[in-house]
Amino acid sequence: MLYRKNLPVWERWLRVILGLALIAYPILATPPLLFTVLALVSAAVVIVTGFIGFCPACAMVGRTWLDQDSRKG
Repeated sequence: MLYRKNLPVWERWLRVILGLALIAYPILATPPLLFTVLALVSAAVVIVTGFIGFCPACAMVGRTWLDQDSRKG
């Protein structure tokens, strides 16, 4: 594996659900074309990070999944 997962399961599910909502909004609301393209690209990124469990932005600020587990105990 080339990366360590840095998203907990609940956040992965949340990202996939919100990504699907972000895809539905521009299709249903018919906003300007540029907004539609940006929303669809953003949704794709959010869904992919949810599926693979790794977020590059979270990794850049030093967030790891192990850090989140250690706070519980």
